[in-house]
Amino acid sequence: VTLEALEPFRTKGPDQHPEPLSYLLPKETLSAPNIDILLEVSLQPDNQPESIICRSNYKYMYWSMRQQLAHHTCNGCNIRVGDVMASGTISGPDKGSFGSLLEISWGGKEPLTLQNGEQRTFLQDGDSITIRGYAQKGDIRVGFGLCEGKILPAR
Repeated sequence: VTLEALEPFRTKGPDQHPEPLSYLLPKETLSAPNIDILLEVSLQPDNQPESIICRSNYKYMYWSMRQQLAHHTCNGCNIRVGDVMASGTISGPDKGSFGSLLEISWGGKEPLTLQNGEQRTFLQDGDSITIRGYAQKGDIRVGFGLCEGKILPAR
């Protein structure tokens, strides 16, 4: 998905305190540096129903894509056209929007109960994770497809 396709979904990000260094401040012309992308993560044990474990949004990112790119390049990181940049964990303001099992389970202290009654604090062999994402505004919807992975036992 190109940045041009995501322009209609631009939004203001969270307030940044303390204020970032000057080279990371958004330009006045960019009052909406973040992008409103709905995200959903599900966990599915082997041959069991899927459980939604997180609903979050890319707009919660503390650092915008532009700020992340600026930070990398000002330190001499060689970025080229076609390079893939990862945002890191995308966590929202409440427990249902936390972006990792470590956060959801409070470091393993509060197990997450799945739809089938099983509990998890960490992923187990046979668990599948699916991430879904899309941006929507009125009749315009841009989907990202699925990102799926399964935890296999060690050899």
